[in-house]
Amino acid sequence: MRTDKGLFVVFEGGDGVGKTTQVERLCQTLAEQGLEVVRTFEPGDTAVGARIRQIVLDPATGDLSPRAEALLYAADKAHHLFTVVRPALARGAVVVCDRYVDSMLAYQGAGRVLDIDELEHVARWATENLRPHLTVVLDVDPRDAVHEKADKDRLEAAEDVFHQRARHYFLELAAREPEYYLVLDGRATREAIAARIEARVLGLMSERSGTLTP
Repeated sequence: MRTDKGLFVVFEGGDGVGKTTQVERLCQTLAEQGLEVVRTFEPGDTAVGARIRQIVLDPATGDLSPRAEALLYAADKAHHLFTVVRPALARGAVVVCDRYVDSMLAYQGAGRVLDIDELEHVARWATENLRPHLTVVLDVDPRDAVHEKADKDRLEAAEDVFHQRARHYFLELAAREPEYYLVLDGRATREAIAARIEARVLGLMSERSGTLTP
């Protein structure tokens, strides 16, 4: 289900691929168009979500049941959607979100090797089956991204095979619905990546001009 109001754009991909930079650039571009832009992220962009984020990402948490981890992420998404995403879309805003359901499926499903069909049922229920109008996937081999980071959180510190499984599942999801995805090589220049994203999003804005609010 894709809402008929506003515009919902999500950024996905492995850790350290440059999502934050591209989210920032896109939000600036959209704001210059005179639109209301809501920049947000998962997990953690609510008071409740911040507490969940600390649990799932703090190395001090240690081992956590994969199912418990998945349910915590689902709880964050449900509350985030209720308090941030849906109200903004209802106003006709452009919502730009760093991570969404695909991250849960890639990391907790493929990465933790949980049953992905069962996990997707939970994730879609938690998010009321709300789907993005566009998901941008920045693709980089984890050996060239996350493993170069010095200060890693719980997920970033997972073994290489975990990150490789997640990477491949992001690409698999994109291949299923190419009309709703934009897959880009994260090793390209920031400017080249931003230009591709801007062109795709501005095209969507043109198509949905009657649903967006200045």
